[in-house]
Amino acid sequence: MVLGLSLHTFVLVHVVISLIGIVAGLVVMFGLLGSKPMPGLTAIFLLFTILTSATGFPIPPLLTEKLLPSHIIGIISLVLLAIACFALYGQKLAGVWRPVYIVTAMISLYFNCFVLVIQSFLKVPALAALAPAVPPAPPGGPVFAVVQGIVLVFFVVLTVGAWRRYKPMTFA
Repeated sequence: MVLGLSLHTFVLVHVVISLIGIVAGLVVMFGLLGSKPMPGLTAIFLLFTILTSATGFPIPPLLTEKLLPSHIIGIISLVLLAIACFALYGQKLAGVWRPVYIVTAMISLYFNCFVLVIQSFLKVPALAALAPAVPPAPPGGPVFAVVQGIVLVFFVVLTVGAWRRYKPMTFA
């Protein structure tokens, strides 16, 4: 049991929250490229990405048992999301806070997609066959590395593009 839910139900809720955050984040990312502020969707992206990181901690093994790479990613993501929220809502993207928001929000989105790729290779049989994992290690091999590399390049290119193109009029 985790927070009154069976472990299976809690993990399912965590996955749904994660997917909502990722989809909203990708739409927001493309909105940044077109200089289109999307306040409602941005709030959903930030909230669900925060919830994704927060709900990942109680999933066994608990943080008290052993600090895992997923916990470190969650901690870094929460710090980045706090900065992104401050840049957006506290500083209204003024001056240097515009690129700070773009970079911190997009790195947090990248982390979610990074974990999505790992989980996909662990849980989807066709992908698992391409990059077998030896538990408790994550998947590996050239196919996995290429996919993660493509995801990384995608985010670097789009984050740089958003940094150069996103010029918000007013956004609160």
